[in-house]
Amino acid sequence: MDYLDIIGNAYSGYFNYLTSEILNPSWHNYFYWLIGLSLLAWMLEVVWPWREKQALIRKDFWLDVFYMFFNFFLFSLIVYNALSEVAVNAFNDFLGLFGVENLIAIEINSWPVWAQLLLLFILVDFIQWNVHRLLHRVPWLWNFHKVHHSVEEMGFAAHLRFHWMETIVYKTIQYIPVAMIGFGLDDFFLVHIVALTIGHLNHSNIPLSYGPFKYILNNPKMHIWHHLKYMPKERPYGMNYGLSLSIWDYLFGTAYVPNNGRDIEIGIPEQDQVPPGFIGQMFMPFKKHDSGQVSQETIFEKIPKKGNSI
Repeated sequence: MDYLDIIGNAYSGYFNYLTSEILNPSWHNYFYWLIGLSLLAWMLEVVWPWREKQALIRKDFWLDVFYMFFNFFLFSLIVYNALSEVAVNAFNDFLGLFGVENLIAIEINSWPVWAQLLLLFILVDFIQWNVHRLLHRVPWLWNFHKVHHSVEEMGFAAHLRFHWMETIVYKTIQYIPVAMIGFGLDDFFLVHIVALTIGHLNHSNIPLSYGPFKYILNNPKMHIWHHLKYMPKERPYGMNYGLSLSIWDYLFGTAYVPNNGRDIEIGIPEQDQVPPGFIGQMFMPFKKHDSGQVSQETIFEKIPKKGNSI
């Protein structure tokens, strides 16, 4: 099969998949899991708000809802699914030149299912923690990641406000280590649902910290500091990089929770340069700008030093 056939099949296959997702609700259905978990997180914000003065329809709420569906479905329909199919086939063809038929190096099929899923969850989250650090430290990657950090009022839908380039970066870097263990799509579905739930809660306007489990699981009272508008001078690249797990930040010294952070100012220092709509934000990283997050103001005095600990 040539690459043009792969592209054609990828488009038709994903279109059929997406229409099937919408028209045939089931327990194994990303589309309705996304809707259901989003409604659950929103209801928690309604009945258990952390910032009580924040509107239920907060600033950019509908923009972030569009981001959720774009990054979850439309981006794959427009280009990503076809691009990834071509890339995977090209990579396998390249390996074939050296007689390598697959990348599986660790056989875990004999493990209990729960152990396989736990390994996948921990492995993927650790990879994503490292990628997230790169997004903050590499100037050209930060220019894309700034789209996510342009959120000015935190809510569950902010979880999936990010530039499509992040999908390419994350998936590309995690492909080989995950492929070497030979996980299947069913494994990814279950792990992704768990990660989606934790991510929604991390960005939600709810006063959640999980008590002693805050050292293992990321949470709103920790993640709010990751979105701090002005970085402390000793952490110019940011802190609290964990996506689902907070343990990596505590292990490697990137955790930072000086107080409960309820009323801190979030966003980016150059907030006035952020376009208000989706199209403008998609083109924002390609415009001329200052290089890197290191150029952010690092005004420690702007960080509130008093408040209740979590």
